[in-house]
Amino acid sequence: MASLRDLKRRIKSISSTQKITKAMKAVAAAKMRRAQDSVLAARPFARRVRDVLGRVGSASVGMKHPLLAVREPQKVAYIIVTADRGLCGGFNANVIKMGVQEIKKHPDADLITIGRKGRDFYRRRGYNIAQQYIGTAKADISLTNEVARFVIDKYAAEEYDEVYLIYSRFVNVLVQRPVVQKILPVEPPEGEADEKKVDYIFEPDAETIMDSILPMYIQNALFQSLLETNAGFYSAQMTAMDNATKNASDMIDRLTLSMNLARQAAITKEISEIVGGAAALE
Repeated sequence: MASLRDLKRRIKSISSTQKITKAMKAVAAAKMRRAQDSVLAARPFARRVRDVLGRVGSASVGMKHPLLAVREPQKVAYIIVTADRGLCGGFNANVIKMGVQEIKKHPDADLITIGRKGRDFYRRRGYNIAQQYIGTAKADISLTNEVARFVIDKYAAEEYDEVYLIYSRFVNVLVQRPVVQKILPVEPPEGEADEKKVDYIFEPDAETIMDSILPMYIQNALFQSLLETNAGFYSAQMTAMDNATKNASDMIDRLTLSMNLARQAAITKEISEIVGGAAALE
């Protein structure tokens, strides 16, 4: 059994750690609320962009556009979005694991990593990282526009034949689900546009409108992935810190019990020595 001094030292150390996890939980909870509000507020716009793309795409069937061109997937790129920091349970690991599974389908694929955790993992293992970005703690539209320009230029130049986006979708505080989304070539979603065919008049022309809508669709998909990642990260971190705080309490209780047993054993030993000494003097 450990000495009383060692037990006291361990209890003090765990108590200090527990204070840190409590503080991190409180910070993550506050940031999670703002991130959750942002992602929920952005989803209607993302749905509307997809809806408009579906309607316009169905009305302009047969139109040729570089971002609509379907080619044999010889060269594939994956945009993998993770957080910059850890201490969030399996949040980053789940996205990275899905990325590894998808890359097995195209071993020579290029990776565009957004987030430090994903970048570090794939760089250490020798994956082909074409571009890397960090700073996902705050969803930045300029960052997503830069990534969008990179993949759009590569696809238009026929250097990439398909581009996929891998990120963790925020479902609720306890559930974050990794998803794979194909963003290039752009595939107009099916839905209401197929149920009701409408003839649209394009001004100035369909090509000009598609030149605006298609990049916007890709930029919005990337921006939405950052918002989803932030909301999921803070939710996962809050849950992880809450579990860590509870585990610290359990460890302190067990160590306190061990310390009391050790103290009791020491007192019993001292009493026995005193009684034995007194008996020897008789």
